[in-house]
Amino acid sequence: MILKQLSVFVENKEGRLKDITQILKDSGINILTTSLADTSEYGMLRLIVSDPDTAKKNLRAAGFPVSITNVLAVKATNEIGFLHDMLCKLEGNISSIEYMYTLPTDEGPVVILKVANPEEIEKVLNE
Repeated sequence: MILKQLSVFVENKEGRLKDITQILKDSGINILTTSLADTSEYGMLRLIVSDPDTAKKNLRAAGFPVSITNVLAVKATNEIGFLHDMLCKLEGNISSIEYMYTLPTDEGPVVILKVANPEEIEKVLNE
């Protein structure tokens, strides 16, 4: 399944992450999962949220640089080798995985993949 992911550039400064979560809370937006990577000067916060379009609008209004990216969500199984087998199935259909993280759900984990061609990869995995 294709999901909309928010990517927010965050200054590496005390309180900035809290400011983002306050905006989302005040907007009635649920954070489903996050991934945060940082450098000495800034961080890249990636979020899957309940209402990405409203979140983007409200974060931008508060001065945060934010974009929406399509990512691929793949339901994982709790079996040894799941990730390896999925990657083997993708071999020859994918040039690279830019990044990957997981989304916990009541039905089990979902692997989030940022790839150049999520719609094509989704078709390959559904076959």
